[in-house]
Amino acid sequence: MPLISEEPQIPESAQGPRVTPAAGRTAPTPRPVPGPRSAATPRPGRPGPGPARPAPPAQRAHPAPAAPAAPAPAPAAPARPEPTENRSAPQIQLIPAPAAGALDAAEEAVDLLLESGRAPGDILVLTTGEQHPWAAHELSFGEAAYWAQHDAGDDVFFADVSAADRARSRPVVVVAVNDDADRTVAARTLPVARDRAAALLIVCGDPQTINSALGAGV
Repeated sequence: MPLISEEPQIPESAQGPRVTPAAGRTAPTPRPVPGPRSAATPRPGRPGPGPARPAPPAQRAHPAPAAPAAPAPAPAAPARPEPTENRSAPQIQLIPAPAAGALDAAEEAVDLLLESGRAPGDILVLTTGEQHPWAAHELSFGEAAYWAQHDAGDDVFFADVSAADRARSRPVVVVAVNDDADRTVAARTLPVARDRAAALLIVCGDPQTINSALGAGV
């Protein structure tokens, strides 16, 4: 696919709102057991002449043998999870921005996503250069607490692309290519970011850098 370096348009089918460039852009927001057998009543002795004969003793009725218990039904086989490799590729949206403004463009994209009704826990933001201030602040309390917020999945999560392998897939991934000193970083991490996006990948940065990093058009 050829890259689109013009104003980005997020298709309605992307399961996310439309996202537009950071500055000067307006964006339309993209589960009878039978009872016991009774014993037969013995017939009384037949009367006749002479002294009556004592009736023969009644024979004891033997209960019928119990029917064997029906075997328990076999447990149902567990449902097989749907293979993730059959998941369709995410829509890709490019927001042109210089490296110095890529983080601002990414924040604006997040704001538009939230305003359009996207849940905060649906969004993962990755940076290729300087950490987002929120990530830097939360990491000051230790990585355990920081990643616990990621695992909770109830808010927007910001991380460096070097940690993209550890991040779980989310419906929307926003990448800020905010480091133009080493373009190989984007080349290594943008494909991983694309794999983490279930429905929509938004990349903010230099179109040429993003183009060569993804190796395909947007």
